[in-house]
Amino acid sequence: MKKLEMKFLDQENKTVTLSLDDPKEPVDPVQVNQAMDAVLAENCFFSSNGDLVAKKEARIVERNVEDIVL
Repeated sequence: MKKLEMKFLDQENKTVTLSLDDPKEPVDPVQVNQAMDAVLAENCFFSSNGDLVAKKEARIVERNVEDIVL
């Protein structure tokens, strides 16, 4: 399973992560950047440390799970 993680900084300079499952691929960096700008402009999310104030990074994370037979 892949996730798009968008990381922001809040008012106390702490990292806040917003994750989206199964992003459309290939991921368009311009669209991700625009989406992150929109999150900041709309001020629609906040953390326990206040509003989100800056973009930190964005990345695709892939998790592989392999069951172990017991």
